Amino acid sequence: LMPAVIAHRGACGYLPEHTLPAKAMAYAMGADFLEQDVVATRDDELVVLHDIHLDRVTDVAARYPGRAREDTRYYVRDFDLAEIRTLRVTERLDDEGHPVYPGRFPPHTGHFAVHTLAEELALVAGLNRATGCNTGVYPEIKRPAWHLAQGVDISVAFLEVLAAHGYAGPQDAIFVQCFDATELVRLRHELGCRIRLVQLIGENSWGEAATDYDFLRTGSGLTELAGTVDAIGPWVSQLYAPGSDGEAPRSTGLAERARGAGLQIHPYTFRADDLAPGFGSFADMVRYFCVDLGGDGQFTDFPDQVRRRVDDDADER
Repeated sequence: LMPAVIAHRGACGYLPEHTLPAKAMAYAMGADFLEQDVVATRDDELVVLHDIHLDRVTDVAARYPGRAREDTRYYVRDFDLAEIRTLRVTERLDDEGHPVYPGRFPPHTGHFAVHTLAEELALVAGLNRATGCNTGVYPEIKRPAWHLAQGVDISVAFLEVLAAHGYAGPQDAIFVQCFDATELVRLRHELGCRIRLVQLIGENSWGEAATDYDFLRTGSGLTELAGTVDAIGPWVSQLYAPGSDGEAPRSTGLAERARGAGLQIHPYTFRADDLAPGFGSFADMVRYFCVDLGGDGQFTDFPDQVRRRVDDDADER
């Protein structure tokens, strides 16, 4: 089976992340799955944004001055959907207001907007009908414990939207991902979710969730995960150590342990303009994780380039 090409926030190497144009472009580039990060608004609508904040990818500070919290950040949860629809989406900016990836789409240009999860699922369904393809979706529940503390059970609302669009079981073209191991257990064993689940694996220092990622990467941690999820989504740097002095990279053993536990491996993130350490080219990086490590999928900002590499490798075999 060829590794799945997962369009990370759409074709966000070319267009602003998580916009419908970026998703349509990724679809046309032959991605197998389009990713959606899901956050709740003040009126409990589910929108597609990578962060619980708005200020790095929209003009919220200019349009709604004074609506920041004490930490100076503007939170999705503090705005109704109608207000969020008035915002312009831009290329991702850093703390200083500079583009994180300077070579990408020019910031503050074009007419890009935030959309709901339901709207994106409708777009994918329409494209699948029109093309005869069965491109899948790969939504992530963002910060469920934080959302619950803010007064919304995002997972319940999330599953309702998926069900309304026909996503119900392991046979459907969907994976659901989350960094929060406790929430994935709840999805599977309490809320009865039969959709394929993916445990995202970060570093404990990132503060993504009250989850011990160091433990999850051990043999016993992965065996425990296999009782709940179908795949892991590790950070690429957790899978290999760069070779020194021109030597080939070497596996940390995580891929082998995961495979031994019966789990698929979908690492993140493959960026042609931000190579992982030790790789001389994007092609080398893609090939290492696809072929040498035997990854089952790749999250990428450049779905066309990964699609080409994956297809070329398949032809060679």
